[in-house]
Amino acid sequence: RGKQRERKHLAVVGRELLDNFIVHFQISWHFCEVSDIMSHKQIYYSDKYDDDKYEYRHVMLPKEIAKRVPKTHLMTETEWRNLGVQQSQGWVHYMIHQPEPHILLFRRPLPNPKS
Repeated sequence: RGKQRERKHLAVVGRELLDNFIVHFQISWHFCEVSDIMSHKQIYYSDKYDDDKYEYRHVMLPKEIAKRVPKTHLMTETEWRNLGVQQSQGWVHYMIHQPEPHILLFRRPLPNPKS
């Protein structure tokens, strides 16, 4: 009978711990979501500039987001969109500027290249 009470007690304590974990997780997740939204508002987009073949722009990320930029490869459109970068389709992350990896360099072909 004592073991049965102990099991019930452990079940109640375990349930309380689980409930506390769920509440903490939900609060933490909500905080991260709000933080990400705030960070996305801090992304800076340069004006566009061009040469004979391409239109260029650079995007400056806040530190919290810049930590998530891969160091080993140029990002696909899906990767940079997942970081919160918002721009029209066709932009390509074409170069990593090592001294400033928080600045993403993009380009896209001009519709009618200058001859």
